[in-house]
Amino acid sequence: MRAVTISEPGGPDVLTWAEVPDPVCGPGEVIVDVAATAVNRADLLQRQGFYPPPKGASEILGLECSGIVSEIGEGVLGWQVGDEVCALLAGGGYAERVSVPAVQLLPKPSGVELATAAALPEVTCTVWSNVFQLARLQRGETFLVHGGSSGIGTMAIQLAARAGARVLTTAGTAAKLDVCRELGADTTINYRDEDFVERVREATGGRGADVVLDNMGAKYLGRNVDALAVGGRLVIIGMQGGSKAELDIGTLLGKRASVHATALRSRPATGPGGKQEIVAAVRHDVWPDVERGSIRPIVDRRLPMSRAAEAHRVVEASEHVGKVLLLAD
Repeated sequence: MRAVTISEPGGPDVLTWAEVPDPVCGPGEVIVDVAATAVNRADLLQRQGFYPPPKGASEILGLECSGIVSEIGEGVLGWQVGDEVCALLAGGGYAERVSVPAVQLLPKPSGVELATAAALPEVTCTVWSNVFQLARLQRGETFLVHGGSSGIGTMAIQLAARAGARVLTTAGTAAKLDVCRELGADTTINYRDEDFVERVREATGGRGADVVLDNMGAKYLGRNVDALAVGGRLVIIGMQGGSKAELDIGTLLGKRASVHATALRSRPATGPGGKQEIVAAVRHDVWPDVERGSIRPIVDRRLPMSRAAEAHRVVEASEHVGKVLLLAD
């Protein structure tokens, strides 16, 4: 098969569309003939040599895909050759074929085109596991998500609004903020010229946000804690703003608040807190609204998989809104 390979750690130009061995279908796995995958910021880090795949995972980039089941492994029940699916991956999506633990499969939602379904697994599983399972966002609470126009952000806004939360978000341009409002954000904040802590306080009468979903890490740590309400929960899922920062424990104690840092890729397929639990919850709690069209994937553009370097440049420059898809050539 063909896949996007990395000649050496570096910029987008190290990505090459090349022949590689076909994946092997092990027990409990299926082979998916890939229709599309999506670019995630973790892919950019791995390309640069900063985010190696978990032990045993494919070295090929790609944390999600959509496609058609072409082979069923020993012990797999509930799936058949020919099923249209999308899947959460630990790697391997930038390829014509990929092996997937069957517990990480989701049926392609009715009403969603097969390639477009590749935009769903990573964002729905990330948002659901962090905002609702971990931080337990409730109806009537205030939710702040940074990077509201990103793939994660566009899904987080929709799911939080659906849950009856008050949604605040940051983004860097007026056009991106417009999209956030269209998706359900109540308050939008341009992080380039506004202080999000002050805007959160203004919007909540000084109370603060009950849940904050953050992709920046160190750069926003102190300000995120400042923006929390009493009993607030900060969930950190990225390090775009660095990995080391000082934390004022006194402020955290005074607010009886909590800080969680989590990752999805490194979780085991099965067992407590594994991907199987998350995927099953997404299928039960999110998929019905995706099929009704009230929750939808936001796709910025589609490019052939052989143009992965171009897609990486777009995501690196934050020129996109929602997801950038790579289609199998």
